[in-house]
Amino acid sequence: MHPSPSSNEPPSAADSPSVATHIPDVPWLRHFGIAVLIALALLAAWEWRLRGLQLAAGDLDDSASAWAEQRRRIDTGTAEVVIVGDSRILFGTDFDRFEALTGRRPIQLALTGTPALPVLQDLAGDADFHGLVLVGISELVYFRVGPEPKNAVLERYRSESPVLRSEYVLRRALEQTFAFLDEHYRLGTLAHRMDRGWREGAPDPYDEVWKVAASGADRETWLWPRIAHDARLRAHARHAWIQGKVAVVGDDVIRATLAATADAVARIRAHGGEVVFLRPPSAYQFRFGEEHYLPRDRGWDALLAAARVQGIHFEDDPAMQGLDLPEYSHLTHACARVYTDAYVRAVATRTSRLRLLANAPTALAPADCRTGAVRR
Repeated sequence: MHPSPSSNEPPSAADSPSVATHIPDVPWLRHFGIAVLIALALLAAWEWRLRGLQLAAGDLDDSASAWAEQRRRIDTGTAEVVIVGDSRILFGTDFDRFEALTGRRPIQLALTGTPALPVLQDLAGDADFHGLVLVGISELVYFRVGPEPKNAVLERYRSESPVLRSEYVLRRALEQTFAFLDEHYRLGTLAHRMDRGWREGAPDPYDEVWKVAASGADRETWLWPRIAHDARLRAHARHAWIQGKVAVVGDDVIRATLAATADAVARIRAHGGEVVFLRPPSAYQFRFGEEHYLPRDRGWDALLAAARVQGIHFEDDPAMQGLDLPEYSHLTHACARVYTDAYVRAVATRTSRLRLLANAPTALAPADCRTGAVRR
């Protein structure tokens, strides 16, 4: 005999077999289709809006995986010309012009805000590398003051997992189609930039580096064209470069850098390679400070003497002067083409490792890229 339920307790589903879950009879497939259409419309609107800001599909985010991909090309043993350095040589090299002059496209291993020395040392430790290394430097980056930053790209090259590699390949495919994937224009990033001093003690996002570069295949990189034409973004980029504190480079840092460079160059030569240093242009607004913190005779000149290498400084070649540097530190895309033309011709006169084609185009001049619109 079953006890009867208490009058104070509601009947359960087992006691009320007539109670059943009712699923509304609605056109679920149609609702799902409407939701998908709304999502696609919003996506299209956002894509249209960002393309209106001069973002473009095929502008590929640079990453440790992208760098590692280029570094692996050297492992095949076919690397003839490799570029290492910081953002000035990264932005300042035009692959098409390089190829038109020499028939070769270099491997681009330069990194923004990073000294070239760790990558130069990595190549020095590769006994199978016997190509030409073009080392582009900004002295205040190359002669690093303080502890060396962790080099994530070398770690990614040496131990990239299949998961990270797959993620990179998938994202790269999507970036070929959609502009809204640009890491500098994600909604979270844009919202972060709206916080201008609202929270006491919080870092000001205006001091951070925003989008200044565009990149294509094989890490070819150039100054984002909007920097040259948008006064607000150009002013911000200038602020981002100069707002940090800079220390005078001490003798101990100079000695250590010279010794490490000489050692790396000697090891590269020992297994059949060669090294040439390049000093890309910077505007006089920067050049004044650069000379103050590390004069040319203590930095550039001492480096060439210690490592016994050839070097090409923009101040010594009229073809490399008077070029447009909208935010004082990086060449416009058009002027990067002129600078590439000038430095490739100069390198070809200093080493037999790089030769001009018999049908190479005629030399460019600064007037071929100057606009006069952004040199104020």
